[in-house]
Amino acid sequence: MSDFLAGAGLLIAAGAGATAILLPAGRPRAVAMAAAMVLFPVLILGDQWHTAQIVDLRHDEWRIVALLAVATVVIGALAYAFRCRPVLLPLAIVFALPFRIPLHAGGDTANLLVPLYLVIAAGVATTAIRVWPRSPAGPVAAGAARWLPRVLAVVVVLYAVQALYSADFSKGLQNVCFFLVPFTVAFALLQDVKWDGRLLRWVLIVVGIEASAFVLVGSVEFVTRNLFWNDQIIRSNEFHTYFRVNSVFWDPNIYGRYLALVTVVATAAMLWERTRDRFWLLCALILVLWIGLVPTFSQSSFIALLAGLAMLAAIRWSRRWTLAAVVVGLVGGVLVVLLVGGSGKVTPDRLNVDLSGRGSLISGGLDLFAERPLQGYGSGSFQAAYREHRQNKDAPVTISHTEPVTVAAEQGLIGLVAYIALIVVALWTLGRGLWTAPPAPPAGITARAAVLAAFVALLVHTLAYAGFFEDPITWVLLAVGTSLATAPAVRNPT
Repeated sequence: MSDFLAGAGLLIAAGAGATAILLPAGRPRAVAMAAAMVLFPVLILGDQWHTAQIVDLRHDEWRIVALLAVATVVIGALAYAFRCRPVLLPLAIVFALPFRIPLHAGGDTANLLVPLYLVIAAGVATTAIRVWPRSPAGPVAAGAARWLPRVLAVVVVLYAVQALYSADFSKGLQNVCFFLVPFTVAFALLQDVKWDGRLLRWVLIVVGIEASAFVLVGSVEFVTRNLFWNDQIIRSNEFHTYFRVNSVFWDPNIYGRYLALVTVVATAAMLWERTRDRFWLLCALILVLWIGLVPTFSQSSFIALLAGLAMLAAIRWSRRWTLAAVVVGLVGGVLVVLLVGGSGKVTPDRLNVDLSGRGSLISGGLDLFAERPLQGYGSGSFQAAYREHRQNKDAPVTISHTEPVTVAAEQGLIGLVAYIALIVVALWTLGRGLWTAPPAPPAGITARAAVLAAFVALLVHTLAYAGFFEDPITWVLLAVGTSLATAPAVRNPT
């Protein structure tokens, strides 16, 4: 694929995804979603055509046929199920969020969100079948919720545009195609869902059972001292006094992030639960999740969990007292950092060691931002630009592990303004009216509190580990929060 076709295709795919979240339900949006889902694998194949993985696949025709046949059957079966039982679509999206499938080709392995892609494709097919005979007018977001899709669409298109001059165009294209494009389609699909009390309860059941299963896998790893995958973590455990687990996740920090977010959601349900049996059941779930979170040794996940719980406390009880507790906690944390080791002072080298080398990544990212403050080095360029402008050109780095620094280095002030605008609008949309809710709110208000707290926890985690736009949970939380913000209060099902 020529550079011109790759760039043009990238802009069209991003534009189609952005259009899908702006248009109301109907034929035009169905066409936009279908175009986005068709273009993203085509662009990936065109960009990676001469890599070892694709060359290996190209010389194995039967494997390609088998993969396409399996994908077609799965998409067809899911589309039929979604057509018959529409409630299964949002549940399937939520269920598929954590799973990455390792695909082996050309002596290398790529961990891709294949289950989620198949579910989204089936959702697009279902939507097209439903609206094609006639084009019903869908609801249009009003008020505060109208701005979140707009800002999100700007972020997606801007990222694609800035990939055109990226120091690593291929990486920028992959980020758009593997993450931004399919996730915007998922956002559009979830906007149509009616989030009543029964569906919200089923979502909690799905994530609760799923997370408990992950904890079981992680517990087996911890007891047996044997991980299923990720050679880097396996080698790291051999040199540490502690043993980190990753369950079915590649990275213990991502596993910890998932458990922290589910814990926040379960805690929100527990805080407003009025029946004793469900209250204790939720307490048991939280205990199981905590047991699973501890052996991840993910400091960023612990901090994210505390941030989400603080937001719930502010909503449920008092913003003033919660803020005071947070300030006291921050001061105590700073004192611990200053006094640990008995030196009484903090040096850059010591901080860098305590942060597992992330201090160098952050300072390097800030240096890159200072060199190109307006436009940055282009979307997806952090690794290439960091290696080019640092002495250690073989540094195993892909991101700065701090989302704002990554955005600043890659997209400059232009992208940073869009990123901050998205966060501000998202917090405004998700939190609007929550503090004026009655003490015992209906299920919709409880769900909004859970979504806002989980989003805050995710946001805090990305400040220490990045992965904001690349995590589909971000998009699902924004979609659910937007829908709940525009819907009337949902009552508990009988």
